[in-house]
Amino acid sequence: MARENWTREQTIIALNLYCKIPFNRVSSNHPDIIRIAKIIGRTPNSVKMKIGNFGSFDPELKKRGIVGLGNTSKLDELVWNEFNNDWDNLAYESELLISKFTNQPIEKVSEINIADIPLGKEREAIIKQRVNQSFFRSTILSSYNLKCCVTGLSISDFLVASHIVPWAKDEKNRLNPHNGLCLNSIHDKAFDRGFITVTTNYKIKLSKFFNEFKKDNAVSELFLKYENQSIILPDKFLPSKEFLEYHHQNIFKK
Repeated sequence: MARENWTREQTIIALNLYCKIPFNRVSSNHPDIIRIAKIIGRTPNSVKMKIGNFGSFDPELKKRGIVGLGNTSKLDELVWNEFNNDWDNLAYESELLISKFTNQPIEKVSEINIADIPLGKEREAIIKQRVNQSFFRSTILSSYNLKCCVTGLSISDFLVASHIVPWAKDEKNRLNPHNGLCLNSIHDKAFDRGFITVTTNYKIKLSKFFNEFKKDNAVSELFLKYENQSIILPDKFLPSKEFLEYHHQNIFKK
């Protein structure tokens, strides 16, 4: 008996998973692939193949010789393009769909805390924002294989999905994974305040602010030794050079 075609809803959920699993860990044995397959009524192998289909559309994977699978559908391409043009709404939509398929509240699906959100007309907007922030964090950490792109630190509790162009400065690209770096909390704060930047050649550059602290062993170990070093590049969603240039010109303390 022929298998039913994938629906738009199933495809969006699969793309959600593509964003959240490091590409080199995709397999039919991955627990998240097994979980999602059960939720949407597909086999783990078919979900794995669908994720491979999305890899075919990722230009950064192509540059590295990773071409994904070749049996993509028109629906795959349509959903991929939707996400790449409207990350904010489609990230939330994908989480809503998982909530619908599992019959669980979206806050449980997205693992966010909403206990502190008061009742009222702004409640839904705040929940959406937190859901989207959780999605962004998962996507960025996954892209960098759960490692700080400066130090290689892999303790997830210490990692931050850092925006290149700040959240408040560009509403359209708040959830764009090309606008993110995976940093540890110390380097995230330094990047956010402009004490370090990443060049369009993906090199780490330090502010002259650090010149006063060259004899400080901690500063040398945490910052000075990384000057002009290349960051660890993600497996997907390479940082946008346009966004990196914005950070260098507008936030970096030259």
